[in-house]
Amino acid sequence: MKIVSGILILITAFLSFKHGYEGLTMKVKPAQAEMMSGLGIGRTAGIIISILSIAVGFMVLFPQTFFAGNLINAAMILLIMGLALKTGNFKLALIEIPFLLMPLVMIWLGHPFKN
Repeated sequence: MKIVSGILILITAFLSFKHGYEGLTMKVKPAQAEMMSGLGIGRTAGIIISILSIAVGFMVLFPQTFFAGNLINAAMILLIMGLALKTGNFKLALIEIPFLLMPLVMIWLGHPFKN
């Protein structure tokens, strides 16, 4: 289980850094920009989400902040799902379900280097 947890941590950290960096450097693909504007997420909110995403990437790496990082990650995904449902974009909300399950499974598995 520690190997699975370690792999999930690396995947989460990579995706968090990637999405955060893209959001901060404006290297967002047209489809992503269209999705954000469709959800009602403006530039300022996008920057805040990007900063939180980078913070999550660092937080999941350390056992002391592992739980908080996964909790923030799950909350951000839930926010996106809620905004998608509010705008009637059910496909996006369904696509986000596996990404919501990932931090929850990681919390259940725990950090591999704890103790």
